[in-house]
Amino acid sequence: MRRGRNWLLVLALLAPLAACKEDQQAAAAPPVRPVLSVKAVVRTTEILGPFAGSIQPRFSTDVGFRIFGRMVARFVDVGAIVKKGDEIAALDPAVQLLLVRNAEAVLANAEAQYVNAEAEEKRQRPLVERNITPQAQFDLIVQNRDTAAAAVTRAQASLRKAQDVLSFTRIHADFDGVVTGRYAEPGQVVNPGQKIVTIARPEIREAVFSVPSDVADALLGRNDFDMMVRLDSLTAIKAVAVRGVDPAADPNTRTRTVYLTLDNPPAAFRLGITISVTLQTTISPRIDLPATALLERDGKTQVWVVAKEADTPDAKVSLRDVVVASRDEAGIVVTSGLVAGERVVVAGVHSLTPGQTVKILDGAPKDGASR
Repeated sequence: MRRGRNWLLVLALLAPLAACKEDQQAAAAPPVRPVLSVKAVVRTTEILGPFAGSIQPRFSTDVGFRIFGRMVARFVDVGAIVKKGDEIAALDPAVQLLLVRNAEAVLANAEAQYVNAEAEEKRQRPLVERNITPQAQFDLIVQNRDTAAAAVTRAQASLRKAQDVLSFTRIHADFDGVVTGRYAEPGQVVNPGQKIVTIARPEIREAVFSVPSDVADALLGRNDFDMMVRLDSLTAIKAVAVRGVDPAADPNTRTRTVYLTLDNPPAAFRLGITISVTLQTTISPRIDLPATALLERDGKTQVWVVAKEADTPDAKVSLRDVVVASRDEAGIVVTSGLVAGERVVVAGVHSLTPGQTVKILDGAPKDGASR
């Protein structure tokens, strides 16, 4: 009985010591830290866009009157198809008609004066040859005839000018096209050169869209972009080339307008319709990572790579030197040091240690997250 009691006392004394040792071992084991990470995806193509734009005519003309007046008629509206020579609009021609009538009267008077002067010259020529009329008097008669002839010429020119001004009260289409805009209504007083309508040539259409200045400079400096102009999910065509880029940026949007040449676009690409333009080009292999993945220490650029341990749900991290080609607030571009498929930590890189055990969260960013 006494020996049994001794063993029970020994066990009672050893139990707290075993529990304390287990607590110390548990405290010494480092905790498994959850981390956010992404898989490295190597990209060999760069896609810019999509950029919103529209189909516009390459050639269009703003039509207006050459003279001041009150517009009494406009014969076309937006969407109207016009042929060369069709009448577009008209001004009140009352004043111009009066000028034509006055010029006609001046011409008639000048012609009558010339007829009289010419007849007088014909009558006096035989007399001066027989020395009946003095030579000085005959020279004056010839001068009067020449003056009358000049007056006829001047009156004819004035009449043609008045007729031209009268013709300016009506404007006609200079080519076949479609009306894409109207800017004045009948009864409105218009100034010389003021826009009345815009006529576009629909046979030559192009894609017009705006891009940031850096993209515009890239389009000017390179010709290896594949440019896809998309109308909807089923309708898309390739652009032939960049016809031009506006040299100055829009003061409000800070963007520049790009004009793409289209090769025989289908009828669905109507003037004014909204499109989206995507630019794609081949680039050297690169991996895009968030800016938070980069660790800079002792003049080195590094990232934490997560290596999965076999038969366990946990993984360990290790530092990897990488070459960063460019960086900005959005992210970094890694050109060497990583292999496609490797998982890189993207948050809390300053609080990790080499070989630390981590757990990859199920809610981690999508693989291949890029800038």
